[in-house]
Amino acid sequence: MLHCPRNLVKSALVLSVLVLGTNVTPALAADPTGDWRVADGVADIRVAQCGSDMWGVVVWEKEPGGRDSNNPDVSKKNRPTLGMPILLDMKKKPGTDTWEGQVYNAKDGQTYSSSITPTDADHLEIRGCVLGFLCGGETWTRVGPPIASSPVNSMAKGSAKAPKPSTTTGAATTPPAKPGKKTATAHPSDTVGDICLLPDIARGDVTRLSH
Repeated sequence: MLHCPRNLVKSALVLSVLVLGTNVTPALAADPTGDWRVADGVADIRVAQCGSDMWGVVVWEKEPGGRDSNNPDVSKKNRPTLGMPILLDMKKKPGTDTWEGQVYNAKDGQTYSSSITPTDADHLEIRGCVLGFLCGGETWTRVGPPIASSPVNSMAKGSAKAPKPSTTTGAATTPPAKPGKKTATAHPSDTVGDICLLPDIARGDVTRLSH
């Protein structure tokens, strides 16, 4: 009868456990949806999948009452920054956990090519480039759970029933919750609600949002 060294048997058992564990628990793709605190802590951005694309909107401000005063479009200089889309029409890059589109930077009123990539469950890397170079970025931290897909937000793009903006905040009023629908944890004064129902996002008109 053959006898295996004790250390060899132990190594084989450990390897088997690792292999079985890998097969039983496959890696899950990171989810970019939810509420994220920007790097300097002045705002939270809610990211949700609207139709087939990701959009991001300001849903909380450290100093309320901000205005888009740096927008080169005179008609938008007085629009509230609360409820303003800043991640625009971002599409998933095939074979990756990266979404690419545009980001609106209210600090200079410009729109840049951008990408978002979850680096783990609680951090989202955002990068923006000017004409394909001079790229920079920052990391956002999760403050709200992922937003489950629902018929409301998946079909919102192109919907003719989007609510009108609030006259006080510029954000859409929060729609009534449906039974069984999972949503991100709202801020106590959340007036934005389901960002997919905001008129600009429902129309999907990127060019109107910043210039």
